[in-house]
This record gives sequence, structure tokens and C-alpha cells, in this order.
Amino acid sequence: MNKYALSLDVYDNIIGELYEAAQDSRQWSVPLERIRALFKANFVTLILKVPDQNEMGLMVAVGIAGEETVRYLPYQHTLTPFVNQPPDKVFTVDDIMSEQEWRENTYRKHWCAQHDAFHVMGVDISAPAGGKLRFRITRPEGDEPFSNDERQMCECLLPHLRRALNIHNLLDRSESLGSLYSHAIERLSIATIIVDESGKVIDQNLYARGLLKSGDGLKIVGGRLEAFYPSDNKVLRQIIRDAFANDHESGLAKVPEAMSLTRPSGEVNLGVVVEAIPSSGWAESKGQPSAVVYVRDSVSRSQTSSEVAKKLFGLTPAETALSLQLTNGLSLEEAAEELGIRRNTARAHLRSIFSKTGVRRQTELVRIFLNSVAPLGGENVE
Repeated sequence: MNKYALSLDVYDNIIGELYEAAQDSRQWSVPLERIRALFKANFVTLILKVPDQNEMGLMVAVGIAGEETVRYLPYQHTLTPFVNQPPDKVFTVDDIMSEQEWRENTYRKHWCAQHDAFHVMGVDISAPAGGKLRFRITRPEGDEPFSNDERQMCECLLPHLRRALNIHNLLDRSESLGSLYSHAIERLSIATIIVDESGKVIDQNLYARGLLKSGDGLKIVGGRLEAFYPSDNKVLRQIIRDAFANDHESGLAKVPEAMSLTRPSGEVNLGVVVEAIPSSGWAESKGQPSAVVYVRDSVSRSQTSSEVAKKLFGLTPAETALSLQLTNGLSLEEAAEELGIRRNTARAHLRSIFSKTGVRRQTELVRIFLNSVAPLGGENVE
């Protein structure tokens, strides 16, 4: 009987832990540590990024200094003899060189010997988007070399390790894109509030937090999103319910629900749009957060970066500053006062701005600034 044969329970645990780690980076220590124990290894390492001339690489390791937790460490070794291995094929040192060649190898002397990593088994895992992730298991010199049975055991785990890493990369990319889109919406001065069917607030972006904190039109009461005035609140609750009805009952995309909210400050009403978040039917559950409330404050100040606006329209710093003040709703006289310049200077700047942007009226200038990509280059809302 193969002494390295995996029991069904051990195999099931490792596979389950790999897919748990795929969803949460903090969990990678669990399957890697189990693999280290399974192969009686001193180190198990995932090299996530191979170093180049300009940047350090990155590896994930268990077994460093006897620690049981995963560690993300810089990886700077470009002269390893294990490069250019066939993808998804498990190898050992014996497949590449003789024992004497390995003992004399510079990489072994200057890196592996320091950590008592003599016996090496590894595989370069192919990534769907291209490239490889290097997986390595090592033992001290005094231990037995890796056997053919252990190689087969590693090959058994390889497909699941590859899928788990792919899932992790996809989720990480999706999370990064979601964060990028969220910041873009914040720069456009749009509040987003995720609610469930009862109006309970599940999540909100930074811009929404500031808006809700002001209490000028919207507030949170008992964890639920409410309008300031009872009449508006009744409508808000109804359009949230209608958004869920649109999503759950018909399954068809419909025009998002919308309303205007009166503000106690007397400022221009808040514009509100409620839209159901599409979800798969098999994943439905009552109370699932699946509607987003978009809120736009039309009198808020522009988040546009002056540097980005200057590059987009070819303006001077002074012309850019004036344009942004006008975009924020100030008259030419008010903008001149705000910037500490004379009215005649402001008028001269405005004529130059018109010439460079091709517009003839101040209202047109405001329109092209508001409809341009300039706000997307602004700072994140704090």
C-alpha cells in the first residue's frame, strides 16, 4: 500500500481549504500549512510575482522561522535553476540536474543552504490570463528526497490549486474594479446607498456618509433609510418596494424608480434614483440586499482636479481656477472675488478660455466641464 496515499477525509479537507482561501487571502495559511505537514516539508511557497529589473517579486510562504501563519515576502531571485519548466508538470531537483550539480549550484549555496532547503519539489502553474505561478515544497538535507508517490500526490492536488488561484485572481480583480468604479462615482458627487427590501441600509459610499451625516433631506433611522419629511418618506419607501417588485416578479429590466426630495435647508431638491441589483434566481433569498439608491446633490461643489482639467482643455492654472469656480455656480464677479483677482482680469481669462474651448457663453463652459471626464481625475471623497 502506498504510504503516501491520501485518505478521503484529508483530501476533502485540503480541497475545501484551498477554495476557502480562494475567497479570502487571509486563509491561505490553512491549506499551505496542511500541505507542508502532509509532505513533511519545512517550507511551502507560492511565488506570485517573478521579479524583473525594476521591481521585486512577491511570494507567499509557510514555515518561515517556524511560524504557522502565512507570510507575504519580497522575492528577488532571478538566477534560480528552476526557470522555464513545462507548465503544470511536477518536477524535482533530480529531473533537472545531478546531486553534485545541485550542491555546487550558486542559488542553492546562497539561498537554499541558508534555510536548509535541499530537497525541492515544485510546479509552475499556468494562469488563464498568461504567465505562471511557481509552487515549491522543500525539505532539509537530512530528510528523504521526494518520492514518485509524493509526486503523484502533488499532481492530484495541482488542478485544485490552479483553480483556487484562478478564482482568487478573478475575485481580486473584480474587487479592484468595484473599488475603482466606486471611487469614480464618488468623484462625480453621486451618493450610493445599498438597501434591502425594507429600506435597511447595508452599505454606502463615502460621499453618501457625508450626505447622510448632514441630515439635509435624507437620514438613517433605526438602520433604515428615510426622507426628512413624512410625505417624501412615504414615496421613498414605495419606490424601494417597487424596485424590488420589478426585479423579483417580472425578471425584466425596467426604468429605475425616481423621485425628488425636499431639503430642510431650502437648497435645491435632492435627486433620487432607485434601481434593483440584478441577481440570479437560484441565489435569491428574502431580505437579500439587492437595490441601490443613487442620490445626486446638484448644488455640491465639483470634485474636479485642477491639474486634470488643465490638461484636458489646455488652460493655464489661472484659467483653470476660474473655470472651476464658474462650474461650482459662482458668477464671474463672485469667482473673481473668491480668487482674489480683479474683474477685468477675470474677464480677460474668460475670453481666453472661450477661445481655447470653442464656446461662446458661460453656460456652455459650465456644461462642457460638467459633462467632461475631468471629475473622474479628482481626489477620492474623504
